[in-house]
Amino acid sequence: MKSKDKHSRRKFLQIATSSLPSLHLVAQGTPALPVASSVRSEVAFHKFSPVDLSAYFNASARDFGSRDRARELGGQSATDGLIRMPSGAQRFRGIPFLLGPEGVANKGWVALSATSHPWSARKVEVSIKKNIGYVCLASFCDWDNNEVPRLGENAIERVGQLLAKVIFVYDNGIEKALHIRRRFEVNSPSVFWGHLSFAAVCHQEDEPNKLTDGLNNAMEWGRLQMGLSDHSYARPTLWLSALGNPEPGLTVESIRFEAASGDPWLLCGMTLFDGHENPFRYERLTLYRITVPEGNAEETGRWGVDVDLGVVARRYVLPEFSPSEWLNAADKGLGQQNPPVLRSRHFYVEVAASSEATLSLRDKKSGRHYDFDLGKVESAGKPAALSSRAGAEVLEREKVWLRGRIIDKSTGQTVAARLAFRSAQGRYIPPYGHRTEVNDGWFEDYGADVKLMDTSFAYVDGTFQVELPVGDVYVEITKGFEYSPLRRRLNIEAGQRELQLELERFTDLRKSGWVTADTHVHFLSPSTAVLEGQAEGVNLINLLAAQWGDMFSNFGDMPHGPLTSRDRQTIVQIGTENRQHILGHLALLGGQKAANPLSAGGPDESYIGDPLWTTMAGWADDCHKNHGLVVGAHFPYPTGEIAADVALGKIDALEIWPSGLYQQITGPFDCLRYLDWYRYLNAGYRLPAVGGTDKMGAYMPVGTNRAYTYLGDEEFSFANWASAVRKGNTFVTSGPLMTFRVDGHLPGEEITLGSGGGTVEVETEVECFVPIHRLEIILNGKVVASKEQEEGARRLSLLEKIRVPGPGWLAARCASRLGPVTKWHFRVSAHTSPVYVRVPGQELFSAPAIAYMLKLVEGSQAWAENLATRPDFENCKRIRRLFAEARDTLHRRLHHHDHSHSHP
Repeated sequence: MKSKDKHSRRKFLQIATSSLPSLHLVAQGTPALPVASSVRSEVAFHKFSPVDLSAYFNASARDFGSRDRARELGGQSATDGLIRMPSGAQRFRGIPFLLGPEGVANKGWVALSATSHPWSARKVEVSIKKNIGYVCLASFCDWDNNEVPRLGENAIERVGQLLAKVIFVYDNGIEKALHIRRRFEVNSPSVFWGHLSFAAVCHQEDEPNKLTDGLNNAMEWGRLQMGLSDHSYARPTLWLSALGNPEPGLTVESIRFEAASGDPWLLCGMTLFDGHENPFRYERLTLYRITVPEGNAEETGRWGVDVDLGVVARRYVLPEFSPSEWLNAADKGLGQQNPPVLRSRHFYVEVAASSEATLSLRDKKSGRHYDFDLGKVESAGKPAALSSRAGAEVLEREKVWLRGRIIDKSTGQTVAARLAFRSAQGRYIPPYGHRTEVNDGWFEDYGADVKLMDTSFAYVDGTFQVELPVGDVYVEITKGFEYSPLRRRLNIEAGQRELQLELERFTDLRKSGWVTADTHVHFLSPSTAVLEGQAEGVNLINLLAAQWGDMFSNFGDMPHGPLTSRDRQTIVQIGTENRQHILGHLALLGGQKAANPLSAGGPDESYIGDPLWTTMAGWADDCHKNHGLVVGAHFPYPTGEIAADVALGKIDALEIWPSGLYQQITGPFDCLRYLDWYRYLNAGYRLPAVGGTDKMGAYMPVGTNRAYTYLGDEEFSFANWASAVRKGNTFVTSGPLMTFRVDGHLPGEEITLGSGGGTVEVETEVECFVPIHRLEIILNGKVVASKEQEEGARRLSLLEKIRVPGPGWLAARCASRLGPVTKWHFRVSAHTSPVYVRVPGQELFSAPAIAYMLKLVEGSQAWAENLATRPDFENCKRIRRLFAEARDTLHRRLHHHDHSHSHP
């Protein structure tokens, strides 16, 4: 060997390894060299010895030649067909390798072939002189043309083709041979789907991602939901295999590679491993609690953690979890907002790794690092006082799979419910088939999962499978508004296989003739909507198709019609939400066909340049022709044409929400949603209340805001429900269950008093699964009687004599100080529809309300005349006619009403 060649190889070795941590390098003819240190510790790498193969490199990419399949790899390979593999010092899956130099003309591969090539050898022997556990190889082979049959029907893939032998030569003269086989220990630089190797892995490791990671384009959104980036089909691919030493007690003198086929095998890198297990075999995902030696585990950017032979799948800090406080909380069932983690010495990592792996904690502030041999990390014991030492401990080492069942305590029947398990540290554990990390973004996760602020749940049909750690586990189950939420501590035993949980129902309004409905749900599949409705105690879910720019949701579900649960107690009815960004939104429920177009007037409801094809009143007329129910969706917003439609009698009911962050300051009913409703009622328009969620993601449970409607003895069907809504015996609720009577009359009914009014007896009662703090009776929008319960109560009632001076309406409402519910800040409250009071010869009228409605009509007309993209001439005439008719109707009431008989 020439001195210049020795110097060149030594210099290459120094350059190639300069980015690696301290290693023991073994190469024939080259002594071990010191390598620059890095943030990763020497402890983590003492088990690896990369071998310098530069003395044996005999082939370059140019020698190997151009391949048609190589053009699929992209880059420069797409033009010249030459294979470009990684080069230099590399770390693949935590294992360091020394590869050849960069450049297609530089020899950087050891090519073996039984066919004579000027760039290949039949045999190569590498000196080892070491006791090893495994030899790790980075290699590839040529493509198998039979993978794409071009040779006729008899072509067969050459799976298992013997390409080379790896012969361990021991210091006592014994030799043991292992095989390199196609699609076992090696594979081609690119493979079709379904052609991965049986005993080798791609050099690029799969890596976790977070829901909050950025996207290069919207097409990547679906893959982001998987929680990982799959690199199994990376191009070009080096294949990593680990061959176990057949005689681990003996010193390996050398390893001889012998060609066994005319098809070449190309060895690019080789590393010796001192471990006892295959470094590419990972154990199951394990949870570790890491203690930082000082400071705060949440300190931004300070603490890094990784693992050499494995993947850190998740990392997080858990908020403080007090089991006793959690079990006894008054707001169980509502979901919670986690307090910020201000200071913690612990964070948690979920790791899939080899039992030979090293977990490393790095303090980026001080430069110190701490290594933990995962094979020696012990299970967590009792909490100990924190010291100034870094630590790692295994949590939940022992787990069991359970088949679970949720039953109604009084009937013994299996019931659907919302379910969540928590570990002893407060970590959410979903049943199988449900997400660990629930994506609560808009239109991003519409499966059977839900997240109430920071509290995740899974919807189950009453049966489930779950893997739980042995020991203390905490469970939370809710089922709508008529069951008491369950929170319990469970002791899971080793060997346990079954788990039965009981829910207790405190009332059954369905047996009393009531049905409950969510009038406004999006994006769910109808069958998932059935499950969520059953779990939330909702009898009717109105799943609304809609247009969102150029996207249409649930439109393809409409031809099928309604879907009914097996017990006939939950119906999913497909309807539409017809939307216009200035004029307003309507929920058209139960019509036999869609009132198209679903949106009009351009962004952001319909598409750019879409004309104002119709008004909301036009949609309402179409719905009524098809025997549907017209609801003012999320009343009163947008505040536009809704006033005209109310004035013209187009609206059957209003969807009232208990939402708004400001309500925490001003009170749950002091907001436009209620105040506008009161204005319309005071103007003499009879508008019952219904409840919907506008569910568009996993942040919102079906029926969080719902209406109870009294059917009495009528059969439960959409038609009967819609008829009962029109009659007005409803209450809208986000939890409390209300009854209300005025002189025995139910909401929606009418009482007739004499010309001077009179006194009526008002009775109301509320019951709730969480404490209620205030119950009120209102007359024409003003509180006339109330009861306050400072500490809160699960049941409140009022029986009052109320003086009613003239025509009007009475209703009851209640609220809790607990909540909010969901990140939309729905409050825990309820409101009944009105009982109407009639006085012969007098009309309920409010001049300010009529004037307000006129302003909305005029504004809507101004937009339609000046800014809206105009449709054809006939549609323009119809739109103008609608606003003119509404304006004239309101003007007649305003200017011709006998004010002496009005009672605002």
